[in-house]
Amino acid sequence: MVQEVLINNDDYYVPDANQLVTENDTPADNFASAKQQRLLVSSLYSSLQNQTFLAEANVGIYYTDLQPPIVPDVFLSLDVQVPEKWWEKQNRCYMVWRFGKPPEVVLEIVSNKEGDELGKKLKIYEHMRASYYIVYDPNQQLGEKVLRIYELRGTRYFETSETWLEQVGLGVTMWEGEFEGRQDNWLRWCYQNGNVLLTGDECVEQERQRAEQERQRAEQAEQRSQLLADRLRAMGVDPDTL
Repeated sequence: MVQEVLINNDDYYVPDANQLVTENDTPADNFASAKQQRLLVSSLYSSLQNQTFLAEANVGIYYTDLQPPIVPDVFLSLDVQVPEKWWEKQNRCYMVWRFGKPPEVVLEIVSNKEGDELGKKLKIYEHMRASYYIVYDPNQQLGEKVLRIYELRGTRYFETSETWLEQVGLGVTMWEGEFEGRQDNWLRWCYQNGNVLLTGDECVEQERQRAEQERQRAEQAEQRSQLLADRLRAMGVDPDTL
């Protein structure tokens, strides 16, 4: 817990970053959760290259003084970015008072019943005023629901069945396919039309397929042109003179 670390900053007080624990080097993930986190974060950076945002996995968020940080599995904060000098103590994690706002989306991946995702963590994110709190429970540790989405209305979270996050301009969806060599069911970001945000590898594959289709169309056009030229020559007409 942070104690006596407030410093004066013009007309208000903010905690002294030099006294805060910004990282503790404690591993906390399993293989499945780590891969799921990479999918959610990497697809944002691959697909939203013209937008300003910050998305990360397992980075602490300080939301108030005198309290330790909370570390969501994934968060997304719009219209902010990591400061250029990110090794400086005050820039190593997400301090709400420095970024001027909480993240819009915080997400927890349930791996056991000890995380208290529907209790203490929900209350913290509610107090933080994150617009959306998503609980992904792939093994149904907390009940029958695999996906729970909470939307902040006023000062309280309300569970919603709506998977389109209006305030973010993105949705979430379940998707079956392969990521990093693993075939499984995955939670993914999506556009309003349901198309998922692509990872870097998927963008490359999509471009490869587009180029292959263009090559095939060019070959077919060349074949048709050659066939027409052969028919004209059979009729005694030189196609080069046309």
